[in-house]
Amino acid sequence: MEIKGQAWKYGDDIDTDVIIPARYLNTSDPAELAKYCLKDLDEDFVTKMNEGDLIVAAKNFGCGSSREHAPLAIKAAGVSCVIAKSFARIFYRNAINIGLPILESVEAAEKIEEGDEIEVDIDSGEINNLSKDEVYQAEPFPEFMQELITAGGLINYVSRKVDSNE
Repeated sequence: MEIKGQAWKYGDDIDTDVIIPARYLNTSDPAELAKYCLKDLDEDFVTKMNEGDLIVAAKNFGCGSSREHAPLAIKAAGVSCVIAKSFARIFYRNAINIGLPILESVEAAEKIEEGDEIEVDIDSGEINNLSKDEVYQAEPFPEFMQELITAGGLINYVSRKVDSNE
């Protein structure tokens, strides 16, 4: 699976309360959550980014509360992938469960700058910075996790397995 988009860059410890502020948690509707994605960190994020763009961050992305709304808001806003030095473990699990590709790469997180055009091969973990003609490597997901992401998340994956009697 290949992803291509512009990078939006953020720092360390971007917590779930910043990703989707608590005052907007009166719904679980992805389209509604998307409107407020990163609102307290970057007021205009959802209006300036394009469908398929990527978030690049430093360490501990998704820390804080365990709310599943955070990766859901990111995905619903049109972000195709998040690359960071590291992720909070519960955010990592929640992202995979909804089919949001996330990759850990210290080198990519340090070298990618906001506005860089990025191409990601989720299957191999290869991250190409087309703006700088550089390639970085992230640990690729195991095959079953790639299937979860490709299916659009855990629920879709299990539904397909049940429907096909696998």
